[in-house]
Amino acid sequence: MPKHYRPAGKKKEGNAAKYITRTKAVNYLQVSLAIFRKLCILKGVFPRQPKKKVEGNHKTYYHMKDIAFIAHDPLIEKFRQIKVHRKKVKKAIAKKNRDLADRLLNRPPTYKLDKLVLERYPTFVDALRDLDDCLTMVHLFAALPAVDGERVEVKRIHNCRRLSHEWQAYISRTHSLRKTFISVKGIYYQAEVQGQKITWLTPHALQQVLTDDVDFNVMLSFLEFYETLLGFVNFKLYHSINVNYPPILDPRLEALAAELYALCRYMATGSGRVIGNSESGGAIKEKEDENNKASSKADESELRLAQLQHQLPANEPGALMHLVEESTAVDTDDDETKECKSLFKNLKFYLSREVPRESLLFIIPAFGGTVSWEGEGAPFNEVDEDITHQIVDRPTQSHVFLSREYVQPQWVFDCVNARIILPTEGYLVGRVPPPHLSPFVDNDAEGYVPEYAETIKRLQAAARNEILPLPGDEDLDNSLVAAMMDRTESNEAAEKKKKLEMLEKQYHDELKMEIDGVTFSNLSNKKADKSPDTMDKDDTKSYHEEDEKNQAEKDSADISTALMSRKKLGLYKAIEIGKERKRDKVELLKKRKKNAESSASAKRR
Repeated sequence: MPKHYRPAGKKKEGNAAKYITRTKAVNYLQVSLAIFRKLCILKGVFPRQPKKKVEGNHKTYYHMKDIAFIAHDPLIEKFRQIKVHRKKVKKAIAKKNRDLADRLLNRPPTYKLDKLVLERYPTFVDALRDLDDCLTMVHLFAALPAVDGERVEVKRIHNCRRLSHEWQAYISRTHSLRKTFISVKGIYYQAEVQGQKITWLTPHALQQVLTDDVDFNVMLSFLEFYETLLGFVNFKLYHSINVNYPPILDPRLEALAAELYALCRYMATGSGRVIGNSESGGAIKEKEDENNKASSKADESELRLAQLQHQLPANEPGALMHLVEESTAVDTDDDETKECKSLFKNLKFYLSREVPRESLLFIIPAFGGTVSWEGEGAPFNEVDEDITHQIVDRPTQSHVFLSREYVQPQWVFDCVNARIILPTEGYLVGRVPPPHLSPFVDNDAEGYVPEYAETIKRLQAAARNEILPLPGDEDLDNSLVAAMMDRTESNEAAEKKKKLEMLEKQYHDELKMEIDGVTFSNLSNKKADKSPDTMDKDDTKSYHEEDEKNQAEKDSADISTALMSRKKLGLYKAIEIGKERKRDKVELLKKRKKNAESSASAKRR
């Protein structure tokens, strides 16, 4: 018998020992498939793709270390207790023991995900880097209808709204917003927090319908972890600017309506009146007991923080704009933050009722502007004479104040992306606004620069008083590079000019022949009598030169590819395919632009 002989089935090696299928993992952990899926989501465990799939390509594989990592987590025991608790409730109801069932329902097993957040994100920067999907998911559920009986609990939706409001309040207070873009999916935002760029998507303020095509159990498992993560992030960010967390809202403004965006500052002392709301959305209860005046301010502050956990956040995004107190720390803002902070400085905005209010109430204060809206609880009314801009999204405006400008909402987004105050002529009421350009696209890298992007560049240069210097010794290389980049455009313009000159010459020749009385039959006979030797020698020479040039380029490319290895050749072909697709895309954009210009000119006629 060989020395290293091992009987079959005694011990596994290689991929068979490193990876395990999902069915075997569920049996190993002794949990159901739903609980296993939830554990993987909470712990951050995902399927793997081994090089050799031992049990077939149609199965899902996990790393054995990940499964052992889940098996030693205390959370799996909590899920087993929850399963046992549900069986006890079901058994009590079946035996018609209602008292026992009520006692069990009032004391269900609970668990927290605090340790999982610290386990998955050892440092705060790691949490910020992974915050994109978290914010998108929380803002998505914050926009869902809070209706009892639906698949999503009302308190979960209210909690998502509260977390999203607190995040937007911090971004607006610290002027960390950098980019924004309106798309069909929703509104994209990008903020820079502690050197990390965070991008998230918020849905449009429309009526959302819960469809059956989405597995809400999986999404709610992700949301459960994201709620805890965003709560920790908000706590850390608020304390970084010397502000207590969680914030307490003004109950009087909350009681007005659900669409109000007004909040008060923190109650610095304990003289304020506290109103607490039950989780089921009951009526507001006021506490005006005079005996509580003798208690200390610290006890009252702790009472407010405890009551906030049960407070129903009826406000909408943007309500925390004026919540954060001014920090007394030293001003350490960078140049970009200062630029964003002063973009809408000394400008006063008023929002009409038809505009996307929640988005504008978040963007305008983030760039230093003052904003109000139409409704109760607004800081100032529409008749305020200090209003400089009124945001309107309707074909016509009935009453007009001559002291302000009426613009469309797109003007605010374009000003934010351009970082300058754009002219309002193209955004007036009733006009078709300029194209809304995405700040997330690099036009130079794509090879196509829209016309309005060139206009914005000129306006930015004029706003910064920039004058292009003459090319000297230092700028000679830059000017040469720019000249090489513009060579293609200049060649296209020269070809178009040459074609126009040829057409103009042909027109004059035909007009001259018509005056001389030359008929079409005589002209065709003359052309037939001409021999090939009478062709234009210059055109023939230029044609041959161009053909020789193309052939030389093709031969050099063939020689280069012949010396490449198979791997490099595949990479080269992939690069060429990418360039060809980019050229086709640029040609398509130019064609669309030409068609749009021709249709616009036809309408003017």
